[in-house]
Amino acid sequence: MERECFESLYNLQKNVLEQIRLAAHRLHESVNQFYDGDKPYGYHLDKVADEVYAYGHHVLASEDDLLPLFMGAWFHDSIEDARVSYNDVKKIGLKLGLTEEQTLLAAEIVYALTNEKGRTRKERAGKRYYEGIRNTPYAPFVKMCDRMANIRYSCGCYNMGNLRMAKTYEDEMPHFTHAITVETDDIRFLIPEMMIDDAWGVMAKG
Repeated sequence: MERECFESLYNLQKNVLEQIRLAAHRLHESVNQFYDGDKPYGYHLDKVADEVYAYGHHVLASEDDLLPLFMGAWFHDSIEDARVSYNDVKKIGLKLGLTEEQTLLAAEIVYALTNEKGRTRKERAGKRYYEGIRNTPYAPFVKMCDRMANIRYSCGCYNMGNLRMAKTYEDEMPHFTHAITVETDDIRFLIPEMMIDDAWGVMAKG
């Protein structure tokens, strides 16, 4: 999709998008979740949505997919961290004015990005987890947006935890991008090449 068309669609849906954003913020506030210890978790959710806004025109296949794409970004951690179910996500989408089809797509993205049960980082993001992402429209892209937001943050903040995570993301990058890559002509499953290049660029500077 042309960038100008994407921005026009975004601006037309700004009121609904803001309601989605606020609903996600309230949900994570209700469970007292924070990002990097002291930031409201909505800070991270907004950064993921910012990445969707920056690169989303490369993957958006239909005007109707704009709202579920952004809802998938703002709610991507809701099942994993905020004590809601797959059906709860669908109910929230309907309440916010999305259609049945849109809420289904948003919920599928969120479900795909929900980590498996596991004792370690590797167990929580194992083979089954990545298979789910690869099989779900827009999930590879939203997962890359999540990773990109974390990379930018970790490389821009200089405490020991951030430095450790920046190194982790750099070490994981080849496996990570391979694990979420789908060989298809369906743009809903693609990750923009320039996005991957930008991620490497941020890590090189960090």
